[in-house]
Amino acid sequence: MTETHDLPRADATRARLLEAAIEAFAEKGFHGTTTRDIATAAGMSPAALYVHHKSKEELLYLISRSGHEEVLRLVRDTAASSADPVTALRQLMHDFALHHARYHTVARIVNYELAALEPDHLSEIRQIRHEIQREVRELVERGVAAGAFHTPDPRLAGTTLLSLGIDIARWYHDDGRWTTEHIADSYADLALRIVGAG
Repeated sequence: MTETHDLPRADATRARLLEAAIEAFAEKGFHGTTTRDIATAAGMSPAALYVHHKSKEELLYLISRSGHEEVLRLVRDTAASSADPVTALRQLMHDFALHHARYHTVARIVNYELAALEPDHLSEIRQIRHEIQREVRELVERGVAAGAFHTPDPRLAGTTLLSLGIDIARWYHDDGRWTTEHIADSYADLALRIVGAG
């Protein structure tokens, strides 16, 4: 009975530590962040962090896995959202760009701190990234097969689209000149030009 009552509190504490890690990694980078920084931001003692997580790297892995799994769901859903490859790709790139602008802080950590992951964790994240790339490539290939897209290299086109969207997290700021919706619409239009649609 005690364990059942403690579970929500433990989950809340883990969530608080993850949020604190996101803030700290965004501000100082993974290597510049200490476990003390994370614990302090969460309002906890440094020793308390190890009650819930093995290491600072485990926090990065959890943030990265969650972020990549969310993007994989987004890509799969939008790729399957329409039988028309033009409509599907427009929606995919719109939502992909919107996600990387709205959640730029997490997206920056997820995509630019990969080298800090331990080999097993990095391998798992790379597999999810491979699935994301495959979904986009297959959508571009579907468009080429239907005569809707005209690109000699669907794999390169798909990689280009993903790279453009991911890079938004590097330069986007909430007080910038463009709204997230404007960026999403512009990237959707750009995606169709890259694959030679219409």
